[in-house]
Amino acid sequence: MTPGQPEHPDPKHPDTDHLSPATRVVALGREAAAPGQQVGAPLVLSSTYHAGGEVMYARSGNPTWSAFEQALGDLEGGDALVFASGMAAVSAALSLLPHGGTVVAPDAAYNGVVATLEAREAEGSATVRRVDVTDTAAVIDALDGADLLWLESPTNPLLEVADLPALLGAARERGVLSVVDNTFATPLLQRPLEHGADVVVHSVTKYLAGHSDVLLGAVVTASTPTGHALHERLFTHRTLAGAIAGPMEVWLALRGLRTLHLRVERAQASARELATRLASHRAVTRVRHPGWGGIVSIEVAGGADAAQRVCESTHLWVYSTSLGGVESQLERRRRIPSEPPQVPENLVRLSVGIEDVDDLWNDLSQALDQA
Repeated sequence: MTPGQPEHPDPKHPDTDHLSPATRVVALGREAAAPGQQVGAPLVLSSTYHAGGEVMYARSGNPTWSAFEQALGDLEGGDALVFASGMAAVSAALSLLPHGGTVVAPDAAYNGVVATLEAREAEGSATVRRVDVTDTAAVIDALDGADLLWLESPTNPLLEVADLPALLGAARERGVLSVVDNTFATPLLQRPLEHGADVVVHSVTKYLAGHSDVLLGAVVTASTPTGHALHERLFTHRTLAGAIAGPMEVWLALRGLRTLHLRVERAQASARELATRLASHRAVTRVRHPGWGGIVSIEVAGGADAAQRVCESTHLWVYSTSLGGVESQLERRRRIPSEPPQVPENLVRLSVGIEDVDDLWNDLSQALDQA
């Protein structure tokens, strides 16, 4: 056990293995009930701890972190570590790639990952093999001699779905470390560790926290000897790099997690309905939605200018760079210079929130009518 790191699992937490995910998101991260004890997890702001306990110093541990990590780890089926941001979690996961190593990654993915891999490629510290994640055979072929497989499913923002069991199984057979960004799906819709992933990454900022008021990230490793070794490496990276989260942000994320099931359920139902309606709108040339999840991407007739006008003409939908919040958000992704060229200029990513679906449709359709 790394000095200063709280032991895992924490025996003080109640057993929730027999409960459904909808119940576990409410019950996890709490201590066993006792008279006079608070119901929720504590917000611990101390930077200093008395010697001799589980935590030596605030850069290596915090009881508020532990509560959130226990909850997320349980939901994903592994051991979690919280980080200062989604990109801090991405950077930690990419630190597992050896210097000069080869990574297989989607040709269109979250632009923070794309930009990081391009920078590492430019400096000569990594070789990147870019693949279409929907072409399972091509991805498997690209794994030969690789060190790391990086996957998103669905991808951001094209919403392409990878065959995770096949790809993760092939990576394991070849001794290739695998990382899956599970931000879009959340552990309620998909648990990559069960399909053989070594590491799961989350931008906690998005669905897990769910209220557009914190920046946080997380990684989750499998509860296996290999997973524990990776967990130790990632813990060391977090401690030495100082990529630590503020206790208040983590406390807010844990509070947000309590309603994850309700938010995902509502967003997914509305996304399905909106995808159906959008498919018949004359201003929409293509609808991208895998049939599940709360993200829909559309391509707008008339090109980039028309798509931009849609984003600037809504009143209820928030024109912003994020997703997974209670409010519905939309954005033309190619307005961002680092967005991959595979993303169409007229693509608008829709993050469906928890508002009334008819109100969302009325606002979006009037914007499309104007375009």
